[in-house]
Amino acid sequence: MRSVIDPVTLAVLKGRLEQIADEMDATLYRSAFNPIIAEARDACHGLYHAETGATLVQGTTGLPIFVGAMAFAVKAVIDKVKREGGLEEGDIYLFNDPYEGGTHLNDFRLVQPIFRDGKLFCWLASVGHWLDIGGNVPGGFNARATESFQEGVRIPPIKLASKGVINQDILAILAANSRVPQSNYGDLNGQLNALDLGTKRLHELLKSYGDDVVMSALDAFTQRAETLMRETITALPDGVYHFEDKLDNDGVVDEPLTIALDLTIKGDTMILDFSRSSAPCAGPLNIARSTAVACCYVALKHVFTDVPANAGCLAPITFVIPETTLLGVSPPKPVGGYTETILRVIGVVFGALGQAMPERATAAPFGTINALSIAGHRGDGSRYVMFSFFGGGLGGNPETDGLNHGNNPISMATIPPAEILEASYPVMFTQWALRPDSAGAGMHRGGLGAIYEIEALSPTGADVFLLGERGKFAPFGVNGGTPAALNEFHWQTDEGEKTPPMASKIADVKIKRGQRVRLQSPGGGGWGSPLTRDPVRVARDVRLGYVSPEAARAHYGVIVDTDGTLDEAATRALRKELAA
Repeated sequence: MRSVIDPVTLAVLKGRLEQIADEMDATLYRSAFNPIIAEARDACHGLYHAETGATLVQGTTGLPIFVGAMAFAVKAVIDKVKREGGLEEGDIYLFNDPYEGGTHLNDFRLVQPIFRDGKLFCWLASVGHWLDIGGNVPGGFNARATESFQEGVRIPPIKLASKGVINQDILAILAANSRVPQSNYGDLNGQLNALDLGTKRLHELLKSYGDDVVMSALDAFTQRAETLMRETITALPDGVYHFEDKLDNDGVVDEPLTIALDLTIKGDTMILDFSRSSAPCAGPLNIARSTAVACCYVALKHVFTDVPANAGCLAPITFVIPETTLLGVSPPKPVGGYTETILRVIGVVFGALGQAMPERATAAPFGTINALSIAGHRGDGSRYVMFSFFGGGLGGNPETDGLNHGNNPISMATIPPAEILEASYPVMFTQWALRPDSAGAGMHRGGLGAIYEIEALSPTGADVFLLGERGKFAPFGVNGGTPAALNEFHWQTDEGEKTPPMASKIADVKIKRGQRVRLQSPGGGGWGSPLTRDPVRVARDVRLGYVSPEAARAHYGVIVDTDGTLDEAATRALRKELAA
């Protein structure tokens, strides 16, 4: 029988448990070899239910998309233990299988049981993005993959450590299948250290409060999340809401892919039905069901911010994700570009909920991570793989303009600094700037995208790979706002600049020393009619270089000189003409 806990103790335990996950995050960030973990924070940690694998606690700095998917990952380990037995204290399971609670092959998960007096109390889990795990393309983002075998080495749940002793043969296999084994080895040790610290901190907490009290608190947190989510859904109008958006292509076949959602709200329940989405595609834009559920979790948490972040918030939600769609695939369908697809899934959840609650509708963010890999050999012959993702504009909303040069709503990740990337790899950023006229116009405009230009410094040049999106279908505006600019990618050759035939994906580019690539990311969509935006704010945007005088006139009906001086009389006349 569980203990009844007073509200103050519940609040203290909530903070203490979240702090454990936060400390695990910080440990990995500080010890990882790979800038994508150390600087961009492409990782997370959490506590999970002993029997179901459901999320109990997540930290405040890790990637939410990982937290949602990790519940399926822990369940995969639980199922393995049920089949095979042999679970003991000190065991650690490792895997990267994207169809068993993973996301794509670069994301490695470690799952460890926590025992108390010989009985399983819960699971701790760690996930981090490793730089390279084999496959046809350095970094793993193979835009032309048609099978997962071309994306890297797939590891099912295996026992990395038995009673605290690491299996060195597994480390040898992992090292032999990476272009940068030292980086992966450093990241793995960082994750092991994070689990070690988490284990220590959790035992300290349990010693202070008692196992029964802490477990009762965990049950209470889950129940409260479910109750709050049901109350939140009940406040929405019953009905069926439809929304869809498109992906440029799958990198193999140059045809658009549809992500469609039919959202049903009835009483205190919600059904998310993705049956109308496109069929599984040839290229790497597919995702597994667990990934689709995880990104819906992220979307709902963005909208319903007061609901605690644990498995309870998904209890009133039913997911319809048929295997006949690209959102519920099985092996060996390629899934390396999952980041692009989940962004579109999150966007359609936002769009459908915006119809149910138009007063809170938000325009689309830039909607692509622009997974750019630059790889080759340094002057001393050593190999490098630089992978990074890049920022863009967020959508305008009912209260404010969108954020300039932000990150996508899948995570708490940050964009790696130019200084770190330049220090780690033979590249130089010759431009890192906001992109003028990239934001969707509106009463509240979208945020601006960015321009990144990178020069190869290695004597042997570099191979370049891009897996992006929004090259053909711009981030949408809402309530009269306009779409943002499209994504663009250019690279220099001896014959001049070139762009990808498929707009946002390329896998066969070679540049020489001194040649550059340039990425121009989208802004966010606009919110509300641009003709209702305060002309003074438009003039300020012109002075800051966010909006050109030509765009101010065409989209906002505002006449501004090149120095940003507002012509009020001419503006009133033009807006009257445009409104007629």
